[in-house]
Amino acid sequence: METPDNATPAGEPEDTGAPTGIAAEDWATASAEPQYRAAVIDLLGALAYGELAAFERLAEDAKLAPSLEDKAELAKMASAEFHHFERLRDRLAAVDAEPTAAMEPFAKALDDFHRQTAPSDWLEGLVKAYVGDSIASDFYREVAARLDSDTRALVLAVLDDTGHGNFAVEKVRAAIDADPRVGGRLALWARRLMGEALSQAQRVVAERDALSTMLVGGVADGFDLAEVGRMFSRITEAHTKRMAALGLAA
Repeated sequence: METPDNATPAGEPEDTGAPTGIAAEDWATASAEPQYRAAVIDLLGALAYGELAAFERLAEDAKLAPSLEDKAELAKMASAEFHHFERLRDRLAAVDAEPTAAMEPFAKALDDFHRQTAPSDWLEGLVKAYVGDSIASDFYREVAARLDSDTRALVLAVLDDTGHGNFAVEKVRAAIDADPRVGGRLALWARRLMGEALSQAQRVVAERDALSTMLVGGVADGFDLAEVGRMFSRITEAHTKRMAALGLAA
């Protein structure tokens, strides 16, 4: 899963110094708490399925590519997403969680999102990957700050930029320069993506007790209901910056 390009960093919680609570522990220590372990399995399962879906989507988007060069670039990005999936799958197996069972609860929500936001052309596919995947990355980065050190390192590693951010910005800006009318259509599309992505994220969290408890402070250190609201505000702000990078109105 990609992260925003360097010019438009994702919203992240403020650095308050050394980690405290669970964030200061390793997996062996933190996982002794059954509810925390269940929350992390949920989180890794959701992220793993997201990476697998990203691989499938990029492979499909490559078919819409206007040139062989663009097709090859998307194929390279799809390969990177699949390697991220493999790392998460292997981690789930290493902590005695069955990977398919861990991913299954999140398949419908993510499949519904991708079905409801199927791009009609190459440019919409680029905007979806840049905007949609980056919203998810922002969310996972927010959560990662409250995870044990081992899980946090893995989550941040699989959020490494696949290069899609800079690629999408370059191609979308060029298309708008060539035909400014494209900008209005893509801006509406990106706003729709934002709404659908936040709706699905909230739905997934609400349906998974361990994960929602971790987010509102029952397990992970530092989250409360007010902080969840601030978290979504930061995600929205990062989205606005990304829209600007694309040359689109938020």
